Amino acid sequence: MTEHTFQAEVGRVLSLVINSLYSNKEIFLRELISNASDALDKLRFRAITEPKLLEGEPELVVRLRPDKERGVLVVEDTGIGMTEAELVENLGTVARSGSQAFLAKLEEKKNVSIIGQFGVGFYSAYLVADRVEVVSRAAGSADGDRAFRWTSNGKDTFTVEPAERASRGTTIELHLKPDQKQLLDQWSLRDLVRRYSDYIAYPIELESKETANGKTETKFERINKGAALWQRPKNEITDEQYEELYRHLTHDFDAPLARTHFRAEGNVEFVGLLWIPKQAPFDLDDPRKQRGVRLFVKRVLVMDDCDAVLPQWLRFARGLVDSDDLPLNVSRELLQDSSTLRTIKKAVTRKVVDLLDEVAKDKPEDYKTFWTTFGRILKEGIVVDGEWKERLAKLTRWASTSSSSADELFSLEQYVERMKEGQDAIYYVTGESRDLLLGSPYLEALKARGYEVLLMTDAVDTWTAEAIGEFGGKKLVNAMRADVKLPETDDDKKKAEDASKGFEALISVAKKALEGKVADVRTSGRLVDSPAVLVLAHGAMPAHLEKVIRQSGKEVPRGKRDFELNPAHDAVKRLAAIAAENPSDPRLDDFIVVLYEQSLLAEGSPLEDPNGFAKRLTSLLTQAVGR
Repeated sequence: MTEHTFQAEVGRVLSLVINSLYSNKEIFLRELISNASDALDKLRFRAITEPKLLEGEPELVVRLRPDKERGVLVVEDTGIGMTEAELVENLGTVARSGSQAFLAKLEEKKNVSIIGQFGVGFYSAYLVADRVEVVSRAAGSADGDRAFRWTSNGKDTFTVEPAERASRGTTIELHLKPDQKQLLDQWSLRDLVRRYSDYIAYPIELESKETANGKTETKFERINKGAALWQRPKNEITDEQYEELYRHLTHDFDAPLARTHFRAEGNVEFVGLLWIPKQAPFDLDDPRKQRGVRLFVKRVLVMDDCDAVLPQWLRFARGLVDSDDLPLNVSRELLQDSSTLRTIKKAVTRKVVDLLDEVAKDKPEDYKTFWTTFGRILKEGIVVDGEWKERLAKLTRWASTSSSSADELFSLEQYVERMKEGQDAIYYVTGESRDLLLGSPYLEALKARGYEVLLMTDAVDTWTAEAIGEFGGKKLVNAMRADVKLPETDDDKKKAEDASKGFEALISVAKKALEGKVADVRTSGRLVDSPAVLVLAHGAMPAHLEKVIRQSGKEVPRGKRDFELNPAHDAVKRLAAIAAENPSDPRLDDFIVVLYEQSLLAEGSPLEDPNGFAKRLTSLLTQAVGR
């Protein structure tokens, strides 16, 4: 017998489980049966290339054996089984990226599900048991006929030792807590299986014993229907059954936001059942995490996370696809060259986008929840997948200057419907937050004209807006760009020309003072209240995007800006007068550089010389106060 210490994260998981984090303790049986079903799936899949694994061995089945005398409930399967090393690894370790951070959040909130977050459904056994024994024998392993027993009371340690088992599979003995002995009643087990595991494709058998004429006979009765739920007609499936299958596949305790169940017929036949979750898993953006749906071929699970069925920009969708037109021995390599799978992928993608359209139209509050959680991922599709760009653009939601609160979002269709007469473009600005953008100088001229401006705050938004390009016949225009052209009347143009007269000397001085810092200096008609602004020259990225890229560890040169002065601002007028009278006035350079540095702060860029800025500002304040 060898004693092991639980990995730190497992100890914390067990502590949370044992201390009744979950109010619904009866889910333990669903989790254990789901694990047993997965073990049978893996065996069945391996047997495609190793048929000897099934020769002379017991049928594929899950069995429940209540033992009232010992107070023990046994959950047994004839699946793939585990080796000694796998028992230690699978039941003693939760080695997943980000697990410590997630558990810290979990302990703070006390209301987040961990079952399924690390594949730890097994630990739900400690909701009802104070000691658990696992005896397992791996199919076709190097250990041959050897079996091993894993034992723990769910505290600090567990033991592993050799054991006896006649054939492959796993037996879990739950030594029930005193207040959980009702789980040994036949009716209780039947009810739990009916509610939570009726759809499991393998037989779930319940042991019963009958005594007659002094003899006790043991019988096993199948207590689940066992037909693949997704193969049944939709009108025969209840919402509860759909949700239980969703929980079985995803281990997500929250009900899904929406689902689509469909059958494709024609040249390629398959069934799809997909859900949109309500919440994102904590590791959704972990590049090491394989994303996808379960792929079945003729009701045989051949891949847990087939990423070839859905594009990356729909990686939040969960579910399954069951095809009759793919080979059972399909591999990821074969899938890449499969015309059948490309047909399936296109059809499944369309069904998910159709589902999102439906939710957006009929359940706007649910769609708002979806967009808040997964909108940034959907935007990726607009950038990388031109085929779906127009459909996805209609699904986007944005904050704008018309939003009354931070969570009020609008579609592009709503924006276009509200456009002012004479407005010929959809205007937007990008930045780190809505609050910062609302005070941005880039909005001044647009707001003065009564134009609504979209406020984009995701890192991907710059590329998303550029990829959309045009919506409803209106171009999307970044109000931060140097080449923005606002609608003008002849009177507007004349006023702008008149206002710009007499600024030649100031512009000349500013170009020298800011040489190497900006691409150009000119007067601007885009400002109302601010004296100056930095605008993006051709090809330059917004400041917040440069910051995001640098934080990811990549070097990015700072794009050139143009420096625009507001000829209607009193301070700029006064500087122009000083420059016209004496372009060598030593104060001019300091004033111009301070305006430039203020503009850097306004666009969200770091100051190149914070100490110099402070000194210049102090000097100018001293001169002003001393007058």
